This record gives sequence, C-alpha cells and structure tokens, in this order.
Amino acid sequence: MNKNMFASDNYSGVCPSAWQALAEANRGFARAYGDDDWTRRACNALRTFFETDCQIFFVFNGTAANSLALASLCRSYHSIICHELAHVETDECGASEFFSNGTKVLLVPGIAGKVDLEAVRHTVERRTDIHYPKPRVLSLTQATEVGSVYQPAEMAEIGALAKALHLKLHVDGARFANALASLHVTPAEISWRAGVDVLTFGGTKNGMPFGEAVVFFNPCLAEEFDYRCKQAGQLASKMRYLAAPWVGMLKDGSLLANAAHANAMARLLAERLVEIPSIRLIHPVEANAVFVQMPSALIDALHEAGWHFYTFIGTGHARFMCSWQTSAAEVEHFSAVVKQLASQHDR
Repeated sequence: MNKNMFASDNYSGVCPSAWQALAEANRGFARAYGDDDWTRRACNALRTFFETDCQIFFVFNGTAANSLALASLCRSYHSIICHELAHVETDECGASEFFSNGTKVLLVPGIAGKVDLEAVRHTVERRTDIHYPKPRVLSLTQATEVGSVYQPAEMAEIGALAKALHLKLHVDGARFANALASLHVTPAEISWRAGVDVLTFGGTKNGMPFGEAVVFFNPCLAEEFDYRCKQAGQLASKMRYLAAPWVGMLKDGSLLANAAHANAMARLLAERLVEIPSIRLIHPVEANAVFVQMPSALIDALHEAGWHFYTFIGTGHARFMCSWQTSAAEVEHFSAVVKQLASQHDR
C-alpha cells in the first residue's frame, strides 16, 4: 500500500475521464497557443457550468493562477487582504508580490481559516493616507486551508462587504470542487452571484494531471491577461492538453463526483481516527481534509513506519488529505495501523 496517499491530494494519479480526454486530444494535429477546438470547448463548458459568460484562461499550476489573477487586480501601491493561513501568503514564495510588482499582502485572523469580516473592515478603514498601501483586493480560499467551507450566506455577506469597501473579490479555489460537493449548491451561487470577481479553479487536486482555470466573472478585469500569462511562462503552446481534461470531467460529471468521493473518504477517516482515545479532531470535516491532534510519539511512530503526512499547522496537528483515488479499504487499513501504533504507545 502506498504510504504517501494521505499526504496530499496532489499525490493522486490522473482520473480516467481526464486521461481519456487527453488521449482523444492527442490524436492528430491542433492549432497552438489556445486557438484550438479543445480550448474553446473547455471554455464553453465552464461557462455552462457557471451559468454565465466569463473569460477563462488555463495555466499550469495554482501559484501561477493565484498570483497572475491577483496581479491583474492590483497596481504596485495596492494591497491584498487575506487570511493569515492563506496559501497566497504561506506557500507561494511571494509570487503575488512578485507578479504585481510589489503589491503588499495584509493578513487578517479568523476562526476555522475564514477571514474575520470586522478585521477586514478595520484593515481597510484604519488608514486612508497616502503612506498606507491602498487595499484593493480581498482574497478568500474555498475550501480553506484547514478544510472549512464558506457557506452561501457567508459568501453573500463577504461579497456585500467587499463591494461596500470598494474591494475586488478573489477566490483561491484550489479545492473549489470539494466545496461545491460539500454544499450541494450551484457553482454560480458561491461565485459570481455572491460577488466574486475572479476565481482560480483547481483541477490538479481533483484528478487532472496539471492545470488550473482562471475564471474572470468581470470580463473587464481580464484585459490583457493573456499577455500576463505569456510573460510569466504560462501560455502553453499545446494548450489543448491543459484544456482537454476539463472537457472530459465536466462532460461526464466526474469533476464533482471526484470531489464528493474525496469528501466522503475524509469523513470516514475522521470517524475512524476519533475512535482512538489519544486522537482529537481539530476542525470539522467539511471538505477532503482531516486535521487531528495526536501525541508526538504517535506521529513519530507513523513517520518511522513510512507513512508520509504533514504537521505544519501548529504543533501536534496532523493533516490527512483524501483524493478521488482514496478507497474505503485504504482508509480502513490506515486507521487500523494508527490504532495499533497508538495502543503500543499508550501502554
């Protein structure tokens, strides 16, 4: 059994519908740089998915998607407000600042990985002088870095606040499909209808080999975004390979089915782990992440046994991720291993 399987949903393979679409796109020749039928079909499929006319661009990875999207919303003297645990702050090597030519990232706290709205308001209103980097964008993560999900009412409230504060609203949707599967709402309800201007829609974590979609619900904000992609090395010459998986997964419904399965496996894993007396659930399981508190000796024992997972969110907090490829049998096996090792260390 692969002992890396719970480390990250990035560790999973390519799902069948994405693989099949790639195989079909690989037959013969196609025009380059996005001027091909697969890219057009993918864009149209996403417009249908979101029930609106939007501008869509495909890039290789999430860091490029987020940083280029945010750069398109800002000038160098602006600032981006995000949660202190947000990926754009903690895990993208300053890419947002780099591609925006120095835009400052301002951090706010919030329970369960969600931005505190009063903190957002305070950050915007505490200073309005020319010496302060002018707040321009509010960036959310859906689902959040700790696996929580913004509810539709929360998204609507955030959208209204952003509008009132004259902020553009960006959503890092690396696991947007998992949020949709959790909420059982339409994509439109927690995106453009809630006031979202730009969404970076993740495909890699949900069964694609690579590729994210940058979706501009406000087309005016997408002006010359293609030039940003080219300059940043994100304009794929064989764009059809970035676009084709979206066609396949949207056509057969696996985009949301994969996410729903990953979420279900996370719930099962959480149920099994909390049966062990020395393990405590840290955050409710709302998407495909499980965060638990466990003894450091147990963490060490699992690592020594070859199991790979992350403990970067606070001392003793272990994160386990489930993916489209995670099976119930694998969850049961891993849970049994944890239970056995825990019993040894509890003696």
